[in-house]
Amino acid sequence: MTSLDRDGEVWILDLGDGDNRFDPTTVDEVGAALDQVAASEAPAALVTTASGKIWSNGLDLDHLSAAGEGWVDYVQSVQALFARLLRLPVPTVAAIQGHAFAAGAMCALAHDVRVMRADRGYICLPEVDLGMPFSDGMVALISGSLAPAALHRMAVLGERIPGPEAVALGVADAAVPLDQVRDEAVGRATALAGKAGPTLATLRRTFHGRAIDLLDPPG
Repeated sequence: MTSLDRDGEVWILDLGDGDNRFDPTTVDEVGAALDQVAASEAPAALVTTASGKIWSNGLDLDHLSAAGEGWVDYVQSVQALFARLLRLPVPTVAAIQGHAFAAGAMCALAHDVRVMRADRGYICLPEVDLGMPFSDGMVALISGSLAPAALHRMAVLGERIPGPEAVALGVADAAVPLDQVRDEAVGRATALAGKAGPTLATLRRTFHGRAIDLLDPPG
């Protein structure tokens, strides 16, 4: 179950302590949290965190396989969450204390800053191994967030990238011990909170507009 709390200027969105897959309930809960964050007055920032071994394992594959023709609407609802992160008028930091896989990794890439655990945990796009091609919106998000070398290794080859290597590739901004992940993320979010406002949202639209529109088509 997700939760939303506030630490000074920083909103803390906790995805939970399980696999933290984006099932329909989680999609609704995260969406409601993002609505609350978007409505807050500046200065403000968002840290998305979790507990346990996993930050997020992405789509709920059991729900996906049982959804029948509804699978399109389900995947679209998850993609829309990524677009909403890109639309937020506040800086966003992913505090990745464990694994971020598939759509979980895409959610992390939709944040402005990523802090990973240094000793364990991977960020990974394993769709090549799952036999699941990326949607156009996912391609726009991933290609707009990763440098070419990281893009090839993660999106084409499906490599599991640990924290220190993620920093070297520009995928993450910091890799720290587990007990420092949240504090490091909150510290970075606090330093960025003064940038919140319409200009930030406009700049995100300028540089990520194609991804936003493909992830959550207007109309």
